[in-house]
Amino acid sequence: MSERPRSTEHFPMWTLHRWYILFWVLLGLCPMALAGAGDLGARRLWAIGLPILLGLCYLVVRVFPGNRVLRPSAFPAVLIVGLAALAYVRDGGASLYVASLPHFWFAARAPYPAIMRSGVAAAGTVLGGVASQGWSPDLLTGNTTATLIAYAVSVPVGLSVHRYIEQNGARVRALDSELAGARERLADADLRRGAAEERERLAREIHDTLAQGFASIVVLAEAARSGLANDPDTSARQLSSIERTARENLAEARVLVGAAPQSGLVTGSPARVLRRTLDRFAQDTGITVDAELPDVECDQRTRIALLRCTQESLANIRKHADAGTVGVVLTRVADGVELEITDDGRGFVVDEARGFGLDGMRRRLAELGGELTVTSSVGDGTRILAMIPVDGAAGADVADVHDYRRESAR
Repeated sequence: MSERPRSTEHFPMWTLHRWYILFWVLLGLCPMALAGAGDLGARRLWAIGLPILLGLCYLVVRVFPGNRVLRPSAFPAVLIVGLAALAYVRDGGASLYVASLPHFWFAARAPYPAIMRSGVAAAGTVLGGVASQGWSPDLLTGNTTATLIAYAVSVPVGLSVHRYIEQNGARVRALDSELAGARERLADADLRRGAAEERERLAREIHDTLAQGFASIVVLAEAARSGLANDPDTSARQLSSIERTARENLAEARVLVGAAPQSGLVTGSPARVLRRTLDRFAQDTGITVDAELPDVECDQRTRIALLRCTQESLANIRKHADAGTVGVVLTRVADGVELEITDDGRGFVVDEARGFGLDGMRRRLAELGGELTVTSSVGDGTRILAMIPVDGAAGADVADVHDYRRESAR
């Protein structure tokens, strides 16, 4: 018997098969049994019993396909014998043969066995009807004619349906193959996108931590070397700052490779962390810093974003601005937190600015739903305004958390 098709097949073969079985029972077996109820004697028993026996045989094959008495592959033979016997017992065997034809196509895995078995069944039905007439049979009865016509029509119809099912199956397999290929390509694209995002994140973290630390070390080392002879005390402080920055960079590197603990989140106002960052900047550079840092409550990632924006802005001022004064104002507004950083340095043309720092700050703020506004012109200094909504994302990268913890613990 044919196996239940997979759920991916578009042609509902199993559903069609079940509807056919209902048709076979109601319009094939039941009419034969009901017609036999009017017969007499043993003929009546055979006319009623044979349709019931065929139905029970099919039920056993369907419900218990692994039974040792009647295998599914043997049911077509049982059906052929039953059709011939019913054609012998009473007239009208052609009607049951017509109703039973799809059985041979459902049971066969190829068209030629179905054609052969349905042909044997047609021959059995004809011979059964002829044999019941005795020694002077009428070979051109309606039963014989209907059986032969049904068989002749069933062959091209069965071949056409079989070809349609094969073509449909081929289309389904092709579509499944295309779908599997599309899923693989999508998975590869997601993997590449994830790798690119991770590289971008690591690049941003390295720029915001290690690169700035190394830049600070270089500047301090140059200043310390130039002042060794004339101002040894200042050089000593600068060397201490170099040592401290190098240790912090080592800690940052351990965080980035996952070798540092990830616990110990610091909560509370970011004012203290920003104040220490500004004090250290003023100590290392000699630039005057005016800061207004009220206590502002915000979530962890917002605090880290404020710290990163401050660090990046101070690094740019140190490297490019040649400023004498820096102003920092932290404000809680109705819809979020604003951080304003200004300097009186040489300024620049914003549209011509190229660099990872400003882009990194914009992306970081965009992740929180915030925005960065840069205002500057040559000779007029620079103004950085970072705005972050109060409902910013709650998560934080490990390196960010470690850096915030380090700044808070100083």
